Amino acid sequence: MKSLDDLKQLRDEALKKMTMRYVKGGIRIQVGMGTCGIASGARPILQSFLEQIQLHELSNVVVTQVGCMGECAYEPMAELIDESGQSFVYCNLTTSMVRDIIEKHIINHEPIEKYQLTAKKG
Repeated sequence: MKSLDDLKQLRDEALKKMTMRYVKGGIRIQVGMGTCGIASGARPILQSFLEQIQLHELSNVVVTQVGCMGECAYEPMAELIDESGQSFVYCNLTTSMVRDIIEKHIINHEPIEKYQLTAKKG
């Protein structure tokens, strides 16, 4: 920290990230953060969703943490619930997959079937 302005900027950035987790309406992304999810790398996935949402300035997307999603072998996982209430469960996530999900599914409204749990178990 060099000045009060630096501190204010840091505060504003932190508030922006917190807001992404709690805004109501729009699209909800729930990242599995149970023990198996965390052990499989869910923390970087959660962070990647937050970064991509901020990068694309998506104000209609909420990111939350949830516990066990019940499919340990497919972690890290995230459930995307769109405006209509339809659920899409993405599994074996990587940060590059998160970028694809944001750009293709959320921005262009094109779900990525090959990343979804139903395609893996299918």
